[in-house]
Amino acid sequence: MIQYKYLDKEKSWLNFNARVLQEAADESVPLLDRLRFLGIFSNNLDEFFRVRFAAIRRLSLSNETGEKILGGISAKKLLKEITEIVIKQQADSLNILAIIEKQLEKQNIFMVDESNLSTGQTQFVKDFFIQKVSPELVTIILNDLAEFPLLKDTMGYLAVKLVMKTDQQSKLLGLVKPKSDIRYAIIEMPKNINRIVELPNENEKQYIMLLDDVIRYNLSSIFNIFDYESIAAHMIKITRDAQLDIDSDMSKSMLQKIATSVKDRRIGEPVRFVYDSKIGKDTLSFFLTNMGIESTDSIIPGGRYHNRRDYMNFPNLGRFDLLYQQKQPLPVAGLSLEGSILNKIAQKDFLISAPYQSFSYLIKFLREAALDPKVTTIKITLYRLAKNSQIISSLINAAKNGKKVTVEIELQARFDEASNISYAEQMQTEGIELIFGIKGLKVHSKICLVERIESGKLKRYGFISTGNFNESTAKIYTDVTLLTSHQQILKDVSKVFDFLEVNYRLHNYKHLIVSPHYTRSRIYKLIDKERSNAIAGNPAYINLKMNSLSDHAMIDKLYDASNAGVKVKLQIRGICSLIPGVKGMSENIEAISIVDNFLEHSRVFIFGNNNDPLVFISSADFMTRNLDGRVEVTCPIYDSEIKQELIKNFEIGWKGNVKARYHSEKFDNKYRIRVANEPVFRAQHETYKYYQD
Repeated sequence: MIQYKYLDKEKSWLNFNARVLQEAADESVPLLDRLRFLGIFSNNLDEFFRVRFAAIRRLSLSNETGEKILGGISAKKLLKEITEIVIKQQADSLNILAIIEKQLEKQNIFMVDESNLSTGQTQFVKDFFIQKVSPELVTIILNDLAEFPLLKDTMGYLAVKLVMKTDQQSKLLGLVKPKSDIRYAIIEMPKNINRIVELPNENEKQYIMLLDDVIRYNLSSIFNIFDYESIAAHMIKITRDAQLDIDSDMSKSMLQKIATSVKDRRIGEPVRFVYDSKIGKDTLSFFLTNMGIESTDSIIPGGRYHNRRDYMNFPNLGRFDLLYQQKQPLPVAGLSLEGSILNKIAQKDFLISAPYQSFSYLIKFLREAALDPKVTTIKITLYRLAKNSQIISSLINAAKNGKKVTVEIELQARFDEASNISYAEQMQTEGIELIFGIKGLKVHSKICLVERIESGKLKRYGFISTGNFNESTAKIYTDVTLLTSHQQILKDVSKVFDFLEVNYRLHNYKHLIVSPHYTRSRIYKLIDKERSNAIAGNPAYINLKMNSLSDHAMIDKLYDASNAGVKVKLQIRGICSLIPGVKGMSENIEAISIVDNFLEHSRVFIFGNNNDPLVFISSADFMTRNLDGRVEVTCPIYDSEIKQELIKNFEIGWKGNVKARYHSEKFDNKYRIRVANEPVFRAQHETYKYYQD
């Protein structure tokens, strides 16, 4: 019997990361992609500690216990439980890596370290170190420093211990070596050199060496001025609180405030210390003491290597047989990258489903608008952008062509602040009008509006999306984008931009559902309508696809709907605090998560409406921050073909029996198993086939 109604969202997030780890362990996944999943697991964990763990730690250090905020558990107890889960996951990841390395050897790919190099490899490693590594190294002798150096957030370091030689007379007398005979040093891993070093092939075998071991092999060269008996180097890493503390100084611009906060992040409080479990106790104690890390912090023993996130960029080694086959994005029926997109959208709405279909249509839309003499205005919200963003170049092109371009760019997009500041400065230089959001609210909506003069009248075009306008992530994130000239919807989009510019004035929206003012109440009404239909004996169902579901009040509404007989199907990729399938509470709710080659990212809401479905796409998850603390846009789908396309997409995902796992209170990530004679149905592959037909 379950005694609670909600699952802890932090543990649920860690359970999502365990699903990523499952992909690394899955022998049906190509070997090199399994290494990349290990990299994703490690990168996710870094972000978890920098943000989520750090927030709980702040709460634990306050005067509050945190039990009210955290659903009945104290912050200190939750920190302890999280650390225990992470230590277990870290151990699992090391075991998985060992298995992968053995299987790579069967493919004639070998991971070597400084202890087992051939003669030819030895010379290569020496030359590589002298020519490329040594000029980049930062090495600090620590013993005599007045102040211990600040170790950078999530950077890898080699903690070095040198045991110095003593004179012969001291040895003969058997004197104990004084402490001054031990020196400690730190070597910062160079970030401008690929950590995964490909060594020359030998006898048709491929060899890989980590940069850490290249440095270890050359320790004698680095410390050649010291007369030492022994030397040892072990990896350590610190993770810092990444919360931005925004300056309240009214004399500073938002750009200046965010830029300062990003710089200050480097001195954030330590929240996790990971170390090689084979490090000497004296060395570990030296670093913990000098860095001010206490036993109450998350101190996690690990393996020989940290920052496995670098495996996200593991080289292909020319072995494409060990990688997922890359499928080319498909065209959108009725749209051409050669003809006018605006003319096509004027006739009907279109939906782009990335990465199955090409993101290039959005770039073409903006480039066409930039050149079109009839276009007067372009407005867009930006959250996360590609490294060399084609979106930005298109907007700058429009400004140079005399269009009035307005961009709301979110300077507080987590870990993209510095990039967005750089883009903001670039756009300002080109005469683009910038909006820097609203105090206390992040702008997470994904909207674009183009105004065009046709026959002396204003006509609007635009697009609304579930994901970022980012051509890089569009290759691996599943998102949907509506291209439309629906004038009533776009009038509401225009009101959203008015709110962003003059945010003390609230607007009424006839079609869009907009956070932070209306999303919660409107979604409640849609759920209540299904509940009423079920009570009246009419067909009633709710199908929701999103990244995270953690808002307790929203979960309660879904429980109420379930108890009234509404069938609820949830595809929740990440956090799911709702407990499905509990008699008397949620027996009509099923919840699954799909983790596969693409990251499931789209938000689609379907309400049965007595067999006349209402379908929406959204930038919002059902988390309190999305409902009440951000500017989000949920858009209704009126085009019958697109509505059926989104319903079909949901059905394909729901039928998945290869990469789908059940959400449950056990946090066991149990796979959905095929029933007898049921064919294999891998949802992402079937979605691609759907768009091929």
